[in-house]
Amino acid sequence: MKNVTDSFVYLVGHCPFAGSFAFNTDILATNPINLSIVLGVLIFFGKGVLNDLLDNRKQRILSTIQNSEELRKKTIEQLERARDRLRKVEIEADEYRINGYSEIEREKTNLINATYDSLERLENYKNETLHFEQQRAINKVRQRVFQEALQGALGTLNSCLNSDLHFRTISANIGILGAMEEITD
Repeated sequence: MKNVTDSFVYLVGHCPFAGSFAFNTDILATNPINLSIVLGVLIFFGKGVLNDLLDNRKQRILSTIQNSEELRKKTIEQLERARDRLRKVEIEADEYRINGYSEIEREKTNLINATYDSLERLENYKNETLHFEQQRAINKVRQRVFQEALQGALGTLNSCLNSDLHFRTISANIGILGAMEEITD
């Protein structure tokens, strides 16, 4: 700043119109002087405005940086919370997966046991049915053998039985019945 002022004083001191103030219309001759004056005035008066503008800009940049830092911190906190939730969800998913596998194994075992029990009941039912059918077949065979034997005995009796034998059998039976009546009286 001092150099600009010294240049201005130097130019004014060597100027032929030092005692009066007037505009020189010769652009080539007066351009450095006019520029020096304009720049000096701009620097002197514009320094405060420029400093204010730069300070305002600096404050806006600093506040933007602070806001960005706060947002960054909040975002990091949210990220950490999200990671914690993710870890918890992964742990729960693992627990559900493990519980699901154990539940599947339990259900599988229960199903196998139930199937085994059903097969055992069916086997018992089959054995009971076979035993029943065997008994029924045996009873039919017995009945058939008994009928055959009875028919054979009746046939033998009918062929061997004559009227005299028939009369004696009836008399013996009447005698037995009479003896039974005496005992019961």
